[in-house]
Amino acid sequence: MSHYLAEFIGTAILILLGDGVVANVVLKKTKGNDSGWIVITLGWAVAVVVPAMIFGNHGGAVFNPALTIALAVTGAFEWSVVPGYIAAQMAGAFVGACLVWLMYKDHFDATEDGDSKLAVFSTGPAIRSNANNFISEVIGTFILVFAIMGISQTFIGDNVAPGVNLFGVGAIILTCGMSLGGTTGYAINPARDLGPRIAHFILPIKNKRNSDWSYSWIPVLGPIVGAVLAAFLNNALFA
Repeated sequence: MSHYLAEFIGTAILILLGDGVVANVVLKKTKGNDSGWIVITLGWAVAVVVPAMIFGNHGGAVFNPALTIALAVTGAFEWSVVPGYIAAQMAGAFVGACLVWLMYKDHFDATEDGDSKLAVFSTGPAIRSNANNFISEVIGTFILVFAIMGISQTFIGDNVAPGVNLFGVGAIILTCGMSLGGTTGYAINPARDLGPRIAHFILPIKNKRNSDWSYSWIPVLGPIVGAVLAAFLNNALFA
């Protein structure tokens, strides 16, 4: 149960900080308004590292259903714990998104653009094309998971300081955002998108638009496919 609680709290922190940096950039009258894509990608990278540093010794600090499934594919996780992990991650993402809305409520109220409000919670394509958007999420998540599995094997041994691998994960998130995030906003994590999208749908956000459910399957299934492909390649190369 402590592992599930760690996933819940850790994912909530991840989304609070990650969606929080988006809110700071895109909502009106914030201190960081219009500070740009580099601020968002850097903020998300650090948002992943912070809960990983807190909960790294409590169940793996996964915070991502796609990575959870990939770890089960490689045998690192028992399949019996996967549903509990995913439920905790989704719930944590929902709560984290609600906290972002609570913190930035005045700025949500001051922002007229419904697209910007939705962008705080969930990803969306720069050019809408289901096939290309799906491929983008597959590729982005493949790189994320394959790289994470790679550094987890590289940073093992007495000559590596504890925790160095966590900064490697942050670097992976940063480069995924800067290099691969321009097409869809790089969900690369089903909980990161679906939990906050549900929050957007439920919360009484002033003058909000629809939650774009017709697109919502792409940042869920795309990352799962990419993560599983990465897990199979990792097994083939390193098992």
